Amino acid sequence: MAEFQWYAMKLVIINVVIYVVQLLVPGFTDQFVLVSSDVLFRPWTLVTSMFLHASVTHLLYNMFALALFGSFLEKFVSSKKFLIAYFAGGLVASIGSVFFYNSILGASGAIFAIQGYLATIKPRMMMWVYGAPMPMFLAVLLWALLNFVGIFFPAGIAYASHLFGLGFGILFALFVHGFPKWDRSKKENYPPDEELDAWEERYMISDKQLS
Repeated sequence: MAEFQWYAMKLVIINVVIYVVQLLVPGFTDQFVLVSSDVLFRPWTLVTSMFLHASVTHLLYNMFALALFGSFLEKFVSSKKFLIAYFAGGLVASIGSVFFYNSILGASGAIFAIQGYLATIKPRMMMWVYGAPMPMFLAVLLWALLNFVGIFFPAGIAYASHLFGLGFGILFALFVHGFPKWDRSKKENYPPDEELDAWEERYMISDKQLS
């Protein structure tokens, strides 16, 4: 296996630095945010908007999820596949969002692609979600349901973007790896407990709760 490249954490650092620039440079956000009405004239904003955030809270939630899920995925599938899933998923989420929202910013679509990918290849990996332990596939089903319902109750959150990213991540994982096998006698479909515990102890913070 290729050496772990820490790309998820590097992306976190890049996003934080860009947010600082957003705060310090007037007009910076407006130059790179995705505005649906002029996306044909500024197509690069489909990508640049993935690195912008609306508030510190928005940034922290996204970066926590990117660091956690992104690092797991990068370890399991290689840094190259992680980067492809992240950027392609974010691009698909941005394109889909154009048909639902006037303007978009944030890394959520790309992060949901990572979560969908991880849930597909490691469906029984246990995670803490909303204060309760659950397998990754169930967490994704819950997120998908909440975001689908959210589309009908606008709250300043790009729920449709999340779903586009999530859907891409699942489809990309199936394309690359095929359908997961659920034979309980085989452990290769999810990380053994000792492997996961060692990984968390070495690289991750102890609190895994995503709220």
